[in-house]
Amino acid sequence: MPRLGRGAYAYERLLERSGLGPVAGADEAGRGASAGPLVAAAVVLSPKHPIAGLDDSKRLTRARRERLHDEILERAAAVAVAQVSPAECDRLGMHHADLHGLRRAVGRLAVRPGFVLTDGFPVDGLGVPGLAMWKGDQVAACVSAASIVAKVTRDRLMVALAEEFPGYGFEIHKGYNTAVHQEALERLGPSSQHRWCFANVRAAAGAPLDSGA
Repeated sequence: MPRLGRGAYAYERLLERSGLGPVAGADEAGRGASAGPLVAAAVVLSPKHPIAGLDDSKRLTRARRERLHDEILERAAAVAVAQVSPAECDRLGMHHADLHGLRRAVGRLAVRPGFVLTDGFPVDGLGVPGLAMWKGDQVAACVSAASIVAKVTRDRLMVALAEEFPGYGFEIHKGYNTAVHQEALERLGPSSQHRWCFANVRAAAGAPLDSGA
């Protein structure tokens, strides 16, 4: 499958030349999972240290994601991560949890961006101008980098949670609604890492399906 080429840096270069740099990319992982935290990441890439092979994290193998994750942490100008707990996801609703996580990640960057590119939908309240890009993690290098950092960070968290909450298979499905996860959920009931805003979680607990967050 093709990776992003040198043209993936075109958006950053154009914005930098317009005086809007540094440019940050922001993305999240875990929005569609019914268990575990949502993880948002923000990345400012270094023009002096380009990273080859960036792409949407979902289009990369696990081994390739891991290697790129470590390279991003080593070569990027700034990287920040924010978690939104399952309880926060329930309280806010998933879309607002997304916005909350992305704002927190951008706000934690050691390098203050002059512009922020996000994947898919606009994020207000960043304090700087921004642009939502359709399939941004496939066309803009900084958003791709953020998607990789968010995905790898969250996968590692879910592997750790599998030890704390044995039997659910978090290390396998990472909290997404697979048949293995659903069987475990029905057998064990929801854990403290499950999101009650998902109907299948409420159903496994015997709660009314219209009583979610």
